[in-house]
Amino acid sequence: MAAPVRGPGQCGFFVEKKKRFCKMVAGRGKRFCGEHATLEEGRSSRRITCPLDPKHSVSEDKLEKHLKKCNSREKERPVYYVENINAGSAKEDEFLQQVMSTHAHRSLLFFCLILILVVVTGQHDVDDAVLSHPVLQEELRNPKNGDSAHKHLRQQSSILGHLDELGLLGSRRCFVEFGAGRGKLSHWIHEALKTCESTKTCEDLQLLLVERCSTRFKVDGKHQDVGVQFERLQIDIQHLDLSKVPLLQQKKLPLVGVGKHLCGAATDLALRCLLETPGFIPEMEPPPKRFKVTELSAEHGPDSGTDDPGPALESGIGPVLGLVVALCCHHRCEWRHYVGQEFFLQQGLGAAEFSAFCRMSSWATCGLRQTNKAQMPQNETSQRGDDEEHEGAEQTDSVNSFLSPTEREQVGRLCKRLIDGGRLHFLKTKGFSSKLSRYVDAQTTLENVLLTAVAPLQSLVKKHHHVCSQN
Repeated sequence: MAAPVRGPGQCGFFVEKKKRFCKMVAGRGKRFCGEHATLEEGRSSRRITCPLDPKHSVSEDKLEKHLKKCNSREKERPVYYVENINAGSAKEDEFLQQVMSTHAHRSLLFFCLILILVVVTGQHDVDDAVLSHPVLQEELRNPKNGDSAHKHLRQQSSILGHLDELGLLGSRRCFVEFGAGRGKLSHWIHEALKTCESTKTCEDLQLLLVERCSTRFKVDGKHQDVGVQFERLQIDIQHLDLSKVPLLQQKKLPLVGVGKHLCGAATDLALRCLLETPGFIPEMEPPPKRFKVTELSAEHGPDSGTDDPGPALESGIGPVLGLVVALCCHHRCEWRHYVGQEFFLQQGLGAAEFSAFCRMSSWATCGLRQTNKAQMPQNETSQRGDDEEHEGAEQTDSVNSFLSPTEREQVGRLCKRLIDGGRLHFLKTKGFSSKLSRYVDAQTTLENVLLTAVAPLQSLVKKHHHVCSQN
């Protein structure tokens, strides 16, 4: 075996376990990098673990200075941070924990199994609507993309297809991507629109990416100089007040909410964030038919006599035109955040039943595994039919003994539809026309249901005229 070679400027610390030198770069005139600087001859200060983040170290004599600039320090909260503004009420949480921790939980599951057949069957049908958008076709044909990449590309293509079909994919609006991650969905929205002549200025398109975690390999950084405004907010949706975001106040463009796999309660938080922003005035008359914004502009010109700007935000940001959100992880929903509480109460259900339905909803994606505990390792978790980043909840309920995997899967899907039914009811009370669609096949992802909503026809006409009058 060849002796390890130390490169120019490379740290001189030899990592015995890996049989090579440390790959970090040493400072000019130094032999060791910052992590191994304690080995430097004549060094008076030792390195200690950072009290804010144990993942890195700092020189003891520079600790005070480091704490003022450490990336893990508590930063000043932005103006759009309003604690728990979208969280909902917590009054049921303590009661719910008591119920779910007692023997009554087992009886509750049996009761809900019977109840779901009565309440859900025949309601909230999900249509098959696998669409695509031409902007992703070249990437889908690229042989360099593996199975995982193709899976996500097919989902993004269908989401863009639904946006286009609903008339939401266009210029002169702001797309708010919740749970943005690396920002790939916003990237493809921009790619689909950047060839249009109407998107050559920053006034035509804004993309606001909301993500609570710090993310590596973000793609929105590649679009800073193309004439379109990309902005990323590192904040939990639970604390986000859209009416105070400076970007949205600048141009007052109409809003379109998007999201790819908003886990559990994040979907409800996003709906509250979009539609319960302080000052939002909903239009209560649902439309008889869906229209595209382009159709509205041709049908209702600027001389149609409608000068009312329609439902908007008193704070001065644009109205909400619609939303397209891929749903997942219903077992992570919480009653406190759930927007369909009114719908559940109308069915004679409450927080305890909701928690039971959430628990059973994971059967839709893990019901195909064997239910015999003796045949499973104790540390095995729920299995999925794909490598989706969202895991199902582990189930050890007593109902496993009399339900087959196929029956469990069917019950799980019914539970998901019941939870989604509350979201449809919420959107209806806000004046939106909404539906559920299977936007990709189950081989692509088992979490293949898309929630779409568009503003009422009358509201769209008014909003369109309002945008035209501002220009």
